[in-house]
This record gives sequence, C-alpha cells and structure tokens, in this order.
Amino acid sequence: MKQLAELLTEELENAFEKAGYSGEYAKVTLSNRPDLCEYQCNGAMAGAKAYKKAPFMIAQDVVDRLGESVCIESAQMVKPGFINITLKKSFVADYLNQMQADERLGAAAKERRKILMDYGGPNVAKPLHVGHLRSAVIGESIKRTARFLGHEVISDVHLGDWGYQMGLIITELKKRKPELPYFDETFTGKYPEEAPFTISELEEIYPTASAYAKEHADYKEEALHATFLLQNGHRGYRAIWDHIMRISVEDLKKNYGKLDVTFDLWKGESDAQKYIPDMVEKMKKDGYAHLDDGALVVDVKEETDTKEIPPCMILKSDGAALYDTTDLATLVEREEQYKPDEIIYIVDKRQELHFIQVFRCAKKTGIVGEDTKLTFLGFGTMNGKDGKPFKTRDGGVMRLENLIREIDEEMYKKIAENRTVSEEEGRRTAEIVGLSALKYGDLSNQASKDYIFDVDRFTSFEGNTGPYILYTIVRIKSILAKYEEMGGSLEGLKVKEAVTDCEKALMLENAKFNSVIENAHEELAPHKICAYIYDLANTFNRFYHGVKIIGEENEETRKGYIALLLVTKRILETSIELLGFEAPERM
Repeated sequence: MKQLAELLTEELENAFEKAGYSGEYAKVTLSNRPDLCEYQCNGAMAGAKAYKKAPFMIAQDVVDRLGESVCIESAQMVKPGFINITLKKSFVADYLNQMQADERLGAAAKERRKILMDYGGPNVAKPLHVGHLRSAVIGESIKRTARFLGHEVISDVHLGDWGYQMGLIITELKKRKPELPYFDETFTGKYPEEAPFTISELEEIYPTASAYAKEHADYKEEALHATFLLQNGHRGYRAIWDHIMRISVEDLKKNYGKLDVTFDLWKGESDAQKYIPDMVEKMKKDGYAHLDDGALVVDVKEETDTKEIPPCMILKSDGAALYDTTDLATLVEREEQYKPDEIIYIVDKRQELHFIQVFRCAKKTGIVGEDTKLTFLGFGTMNGKDGKPFKTRDGGVMRLENLIREIDEEMYKKIAENRTVSEEEGRRTAEIVGLSALKYGDLSNQASKDYIFDVDRFTSFEGNTGPYILYTIVRIKSILAKYEEMGGSLEGLKVKEAVTDCEKALMLENAKFNSVIENAHEELAPHKICAYIYDLANTFNRFYHGVKIIGEENEETRKGYIALLLVTKRILETSIELLGFEAPERM
C-alpha cells in the first residue's frame, strides 16, 4: 500500500509534466505549517534555476493543470513558490479503511531482506546491570519493526563466554574447593551433573576473583593459564564452563524475559573459536595479514580517512586472539550458516572504532561479500540526574532487575493512589505500565545520544511518557466498551468523512503510520515511533475533548467516530508492540 505522500506525488508528477516541467520536482511532503495546509510541494523552488523562471510562476502553472483529483481538495500557490495541498475528506476516510483492512496497516518493506541482529552482549557469570538496558530494548524494537515490515530477522545475544573472566572463576573455585574432581588431573570418570555453585555464588565469585587478581600477580598468571587451558580443551575446565553456561544462560533468559526481550540464537565468543585457525591462515595466504611488532595485523586505513584508523589486530605477539579476532570469526560463522543480506550491531557508541576496523577487515579479506551490508548502531549512555552514568544510591552499578523492581513499585504506588483495585490486579498493571515507562523513557531518545534517566518523569501519566500513551489506549478501550454496553456493535464499521476539523486531524495523523514505521526501520530509529504515537495520542485527546463520541445524536456520525477509534486503538497498540510493551485493560 502506497503512502499518502507517494499518492500525492504521483498526482503532482502528472501536473508538472503537463505544464512542461520534469516530474522529478513533484515530491510531496507533510506540511511544516499544518495551520496553513496538510501537505506541500516545494519543487518549484528547486526548478526555478533549471528553467530560469520565477518559482511562483512554475508553481502556478502546476496548480492550474492539476484538474479534477481523487485525493486533492484544493491546491494553492503561495509565494515565493510553494504549493499548499489540502486533502479530500472522502479520500482520507477511504485511505484509513484500506489501512484497517490490511494486516500491516499499509506498511511493508519494498524489498524483503534477511537481517541478522547482534544485540544484548552480556558476559556470562555476571548479572545484567543498567548498562545492558539500552542494547536490549533498542535491539528488540528494531527487530520487531523489521519483522513487522516483512523482513526475515535472526537475533543473536552474542555472549561474552570465552575470555579471562572464565579463567578467574576457575581459579577462584579451585582455591575454594580444591577437592572437586575438575581439578584432579587423574580423574577419568563422569563429572557431576549438578554445578558446584548457584547463580548467586557464581555472581559473587567473579568480582572477588577479579579484585584479588589486580593485587596478586601470581593469581592473575594462574587465571590466565586457566583461560589458556580451557580454550585448549582441558576436560575438567570445560566441564566447569558447561556448568557456568547452563546456569548463567538460564538466569539471563529469566531477566531478559522481564524486559520482554527474546533472542533466536544464544551463541557466544566460544562458538567462533573453531573458525579462527582457518581464517587466520587464509588471511596470511592471501597476503592481507602481516607482522607488526610481533603481532599479526591487517591494514584497514583508507585514503579518505580524516583521522587515524589503526590496523585490525588479528593475533597478539604471543599468538592469543582478541575481540577483533573473535568478531571476525563470528562473521565467518554467520556467513557460512545464515548468509544474511545485512548484519546490524547494536553496541555502546564507544566501540565505534573497533567496528570500523572489523567491518573494513571483513570486507577487505572477503569474509563478507560486497553486497552484505554491515551496520553499526552505537548508543549513548544512560545517566543519572547528575549527568553521570546511572548508579545506585551508594555509588555502585545497579542490577537491571533492581531497577525494574523500583519502577514497578513506583507505578504501583501511583495506581493504588488513583484507584481502588485489588493488590493482585494493581501489581500486574504496575508491571505492564512500569515496563512502558522504562522502555519508552529509553526509546524516546535518539539512540546515539546520552540521556538522563528520571524515574519521576518516566513514570508520570502526563507528558511524553509510556504511561501517558497507555492511558490514552485505555481511554479508547473504555469508550469502545461503553458503546458495546449500550448495544452498539464494533463489527463492520467503516471510517466516514470527517464532520469536524479535530476528526479530520485525527484521521490524517493515523494515516501517517505506514510512512513513520518504514522510515523508523530505514533509519534504525525507534524514537521516531515514540514521537509519532505521542503526537497521535495528543491528537486523539483533542478529538476526545472536542466532540461528543458516545453522546453524538446522529447514529451514522457516531458509528464513524467509533470506527475511527478502532483504527486509532489498533495503530497505537501496534506501535507499542513494536516498541516492546503492551497496554493493560484499565489503569
């Protein structure tokens, strides 16, 4: 289904060509002065130079040749050369009915692609903290939006599961429980099925070991050696690693579940290891990799670079692999197993240089083909009110589950203050609304920018917040329920020509949905969906206060209002689902 602006552009192209001008100047956009018109075309301004003619004369020529239109009510030339357009009410109503009949509300990818998304990126044996929030919620929204438009999307959490932290855990466990069979080099039996630690113990072991290693060089050396043995197949250490993975992944899935974030793949750095030797050998053989101070590197700088781009380091001087190595080997695996058209990485923006190096190296060495698009979306920092990275009251890094609990408690207080509800219903509603506050608070900001995490503002029922959007949806649900209680049916209703200005404004806002969603996907910009539904909620509430919906005496007009509410509700509910949350039945 074509966007409204596309349909209008086609009309203007015909008029431009009839007037003797190129149709390339006929692009129609939303009006930046909605008080004057609904859409506009500024092409005459650009065409003035080409045709050596005043832009208002070109614009008037075009307006004179528009003739009878199925969609345009009026078109006016406004000096110095704008064409201001107002749409026919009947056309807008028909357009909304077509959207309502479409499973995707008129939004669809013009070319379907296979997209692999890498987001999440937690380290095993560590709890999720607030620093993991942005990658999870931004990635989840982009994934949902791409799938909604018809793309095939594969999401991968990409665990940090193979590095130095594993050696630290093994070393600390050996220090505490040397009698375990994993440390007995003569043991040949079957290792225990039950792990020698709980998730809570595991989460305590790592920071203890990490802190101790910083003060004791011999302990650090032992941990590095344990990492080396693990990565080279030590039987007992692999068994410990299996325990760590099982317990950690189970806990991570539970905590991501609280955010309503899911992944198709739970692969990690360990999965890429088997691809490294052949990859390195091929880079050497093909002449891309060379030694630099003992390290194996691939040069990735380009003539057009305005800043220094260091070589991509493949192996350290001692032969050890790095993040560059693992990420490149992961690309080898992804190409071999999935052959995606595009791979999107959603990672802290401070990692940009690393991904520039990896992407260039992957293209240069043929790990990925020229047609495979590699995209880095770097996100900013979530800060406290002091402008510094968000911390607990005592200055520590806040666990994500504790942040979720705090927001749920805040929402429950507000719900309990406003309404008499059972505690069970209140708690469940608080979880739903709390998740909207958390996700919308993050996603309404442009991903690349830092933002202030303000619990009081994010949990407010007023302003540009998740709870305000949900309150609007609940208000619509309440009106529809009341209409049914009065004997009305919601089946087969059609949007009708607008009777009032605020009704037409709501229709036009709804009609933007497909263009907003397609644009949000193209630019990987969930904040554009947030901005849109905030405008839509405000436009609906102006309509709600401007007309009597249930109290409308004319039955056909009332049916038209209810049909418009059904479209608005569906668009709002679809949009928040793309953002990763849902609306309760009441608040």
